[in-house]
Amino acid sequence: MTCLPAHTDKKLGLVIDLDTCVGCQACVTACKEWNTGGHMAPLTDIHPYGGDVDGVWFNRVHSYEHTTEAGGRTVNFPRSCLHCETPACVTVCPTGASYKRASDGIVLIDESKCIGCKLCSWACPYGAREFDTDVGVMKKCTLCVDRIYNDNLAEEDRVPACVAACPTSARHFGDLGDPASAVSQLVASRGGVDLMPEMGYKPTNKYLPPRAQRAASVAAPRLEPVKAEGGFLGWVDRMLSN
Repeated sequence: MTCLPAHTDKKLGLVIDLDTCVGCQACVTACKEWNTGGHMAPLTDIHPYGGDVDGVWFNRVHSYEHTTEAGGRTVNFPRSCLHCETPACVTVCPTGASYKRASDGIVLIDESKCIGCKLCSWACPYGAREFDTDVGVMKKCTLCVDRIYNDNLAEEDRVPACVAACPTSARHFGDLGDPASAVSQLVASRGGVDLMPEMGYKPTNKYLPPRAQRAASVAAPRLEPVKAEGGFLGWVDRMLSN
C-alpha cells in the first residue's frame, strides 16, 4: 500500500465560509471549466441531456434547511477533496497512484498508475473521489495545481478556479500550516472546524460555521390614505417619490 510523507513543507488548502456561500454554483462551473483542460483532463460528460447521465465533477454544492431558535435558514455546503493530513484514499491504493505531495500537502492521482479499482473511493468518507467511466481511472480535486504554480498567470490569479470565481468571497486559499497566514488567522478568528473529525483523517480544508442568526425586525412604512387629489395614480406617484 502507499505510504504517506513524514511531513509536508506546506498545508495548502481551502477555507469555506458557510455563512456567505449562497449556493450559486459558480465554483462548480469554474472548476469544471478549468479542469476539463487541466491536470486531470478531460472531465467527461456522458449523455448530459438524456438517460443514464454520467460525468466527473470535482466540486459539488449541497443545500440544507437548518432550523434554529431564530427561524429557518438555508445552508449551502460545498464539498470537494479535503487534502487530509492522513488520507485513507492514499494508504489503501495498491499501485501508488494516489499520493500526497511532501512539498505542499496536495493529494493527487497518477493516472498512469491507476487501475480503476475504486478502493480509494470506498475509503474516502467524504465522497470526494470520482470514477471516470470514459477512461477507467479515478479523478479528484487537485487544488488546481496547474494553476496555482502557473507563472504565466498574474500572481493574484494563482488560486484555485473555484476561489477566483466565488462572487461572495466564501472561498479562501492558502497555507494552513502557517499560523501567520491569512487563512489560518481566519480559521482562528471564526472557529473554523474539520469535517467529520471523529474519522481521524485530519482534513486540511476547514469550514467556517454560520454565524448565529438574529431575529429580523423590519417595520413597514405607514401608508397614507388615498386622497382625492390626483386620484389613485397621484397617490402612487407620491409614494414612489418618498
